[in-house]
Amino acid sequence: MPADLAVIGLGHLGLPLAQAATAAGVRTVGYDPDPRAAEDLRAGRLPSGACDGLLSPADLRRMVAGGFRITADPAELGRVRTAVICAPTPLGDDRRLDLSAVGEAARTLAARLRPHTTVLLESSVYPGTTEEFLRPVLEEGSGLRAGRDFHLAYSPCRHDPGNRAYGPANTPKVIGGLTAACTEAAAAFYGRFTEKVVRARGPREAETVKVLETNYRHINIALVNEMAVYCHDLGVDLWDVVRCAETKPFGFQSFRPGPGVGGHGVPVDPDHTTYQQRGLGLPLRMVELAQQVNGRMPRYVTQRCTALLNEYGKSARGAHVLLLGVGYKPDVADEEGSPAREIASRLMELGARLSYHDPHVTRWQVLGRPVERADAVYEEAADADLTVLLQHHRTYDLQGLAVKAQLLLDTRGASPAGTAHRL
Repeated sequence: MPADLAVIGLGHLGLPLAQAATAAGVRTVGYDPDPRAAEDLRAGRLPSGACDGLLSPADLRRMVAGGFRITADPAELGRVRTAVICAPTPLGDDRRLDLSAVGEAARTLAARLRPHTTVLLESSVYPGTTEEFLRPVLEEGSGLRAGRDFHLAYSPCRHDPGNRAYGPANTPKVIGGLTAACTEAAAAFYGRFTEKVVRARGPREAETVKVLETNYRHINIALVNEMAVYCHDLGVDLWDVVRCAETKPFGFQSFRPGPGVGGHGVPVDPDHTTYQQRGLGLPLRMVELAQQVNGRMPRYVTQRCTALLNEYGKSARGAHVLLLGVGYKPDVADEEGSPAREIASRLMELGARLSYHDPHVTRWQVLGRPVERADAVYEEAADADLTVLLQHHRTYDLQGLAVKAQLLLDTRGASPAGTAHRL
């Protein structure tokens, strides 16, 4: 049967959307251009990397049982009422978002686009991408005109892996259409499985919502990361400072420091867009500075490791260092942008012998070499010269770890006060 929805791109954006839509009774087809990847998903085998921790094989089986179909046949895209492009847009070496996957998805869809279809983009993009990049590709490939023959809109993805309080149903969905009719078509679609839809003035405003939300997070984390270094130098307990500051009922929102910043919500500085080449807009200097601050944290954590080892009469060279939690956030296996890899690389370059533990990551490589996985985490902590908590997974008993570990550096401030060295 024809589907109501086609999700193009079955990664960290597309799979949660397909899950929410299927659960709401929306007939959904997921498209992946790789036949092998599509076959793996049909067999219940989830892709590794960015999809780790998003769904379980049981979740996928429930989706299939609920009517979710997975295909590598692009002809399926011409039989739907709504198509959502969820292609990845990673940062390249030049710190620019790579839109090639969005372009490929758009060309595939355009060749089969029918009149009256609603086309939505959820990928993280620069303001102006929907109108200046996506629209021409769709119109040229289909011969149809956006806003007249088909609806076109942007909606920033707000999925937060591992968040048990907020999911697609109770997280407001921002949408911005090319025309008022486009916005209403998008609102009608998302309203089928989302409690609240927020209408932006247009696609640029909706795209800029994502820029603001992501940069807000990075800038505030950078501030508290700088405070962590500042307070350590002063001999001040930052975690107590934050605990007290967050009691203020207005004008303050609490953030916590850490060993770095990871995830798919990369900071976006419009200085890297074509707008700058046309002399439009200004660079976001706060974003540039925040990225520098957060980018220094893995080096700072490594320095703290070597200083602690020296303080206890040990050298980093030859020391056994156990790293706990290598994903970018608690209780997920996704390693996208995780600072753990850079910290591990720096420790290895200093001659340390590494092992790691993560309940969600069964294999881990650094500098092309596999890192030994600790099966018995508390026994390994007792053997290691230094244990470093990089990510606080729910399964970790930090009281027990503090008792077992010879030396514990807690970069998340999760251990009881006085039981570990904190960032």
